[in-house]
Amino acid sequence: MSEHAGRVCPIRYRYGAEAIARLPEIESETLYVVGGLYGNVPALDAIEAMAVAEAGPVSLIFNGDFNWFNIDDAGFEHINRRVLSHHAILGNVEAELGTDGNEAGCGCAYPDHVDSAVVERSNRIHQRLKQTAAQHPQLLAQLQQLPMIARFVVGGLRIGVVHGDADTLAGWRFDAAALSEQENQAWITDAFNRAGVDVFASTHTCLPALHRFGSGLVANNGAAGMPNFKGLRFGLLTRISTRQTPFKAVYGEQQRGVYVDAVPVHYDHEAWLEHFMANWPTGSDAWASYFHRIQNGPKHGIDDALRGFDQANIRPEILSTCWQE
Repeated sequence: MSEHAGRVCPIRYRYGAEAIARLPEIESETLYVVGGLYGNVPALDAIEAMAVAEAGPVSLIFNGDFNWFNIDDAGFEHINRRVLSHHAILGNVEAELGTDGNEAGCGCAYPDHVDSAVVERSNRIHQRLKQTAAQHPQLLAQLQQLPMIARFVVGGLRIGVVHGDADTLAGWRFDAAALSEQENQAWITDAFNRAGVDVFASTHTCLPALHRFGSGLVANNGAAGMPNFKGLRFGLLTRISTRQTPFKAVYGEQQRGVYVDAVPVHYDHEAWLEHFMANWPTGSDAWASYFHRIQNGPKHGIDDALRGFDQANIRPEILSTCWQE
């Protein structure tokens, strides 16, 4: 495996924000953007149950990395069969499953601040998953046909659904910290114009964020299949709807009459932990990288998700800490 594996962003990942502007729009009353499911079946169960509980129709879009920990054949088949019955786009995990060789490793394009040991473990995790995927050629063929981007419209609000950022599948400029960096401000503002959207819905960087740029919003859901905040055990999805959420959101905003919310995914933690440990026992690569987060959450708070955001513009009735019930 290349010494740059896991840190490089392949040229084939680049689409450019202008490609989003050229996509046909898919109309939806309520859109669930589900990024970073990571093979968590109980989380998928919870998400589909949430959609059923809504007062009207719901469209689900899985914006990549719905595979990761599901290296068992049954788990791989189960996750992909169900996800592919909905809208889906590629994440770097899926994009690298059908490639020859391992030049890009996991395809994560990790920035320099990520420890090399983490990168190496991610590359090995992906190798294990890739071996499993090879045993499912029909599913693998379906995954290889997925697009990298999608475009929705909800109540007149134009949504660009990406995995990484506005230009590349594994871009990090929609990372919670990067959204506040001065050098990214002009690029992000321009990306809304180039893509012709009002909202970018992303994931990839595994930590949630909501940031405003002029009249545009970037909503990064972090991870639907893992905890997102310190001390809290729930996933997150981005819900965009003409109707108020029937669930208690962690935070959100109303944008031209459309609700954009970070909604908790309260999955069966014990069932998920049992499945995770069956695939990734103590001392394994995924255990070393993720067990603490699965049990305790990351070092990320709700204030971190809203860093640089004018919280006065957020609807006060939903700006609240959503403790797991």
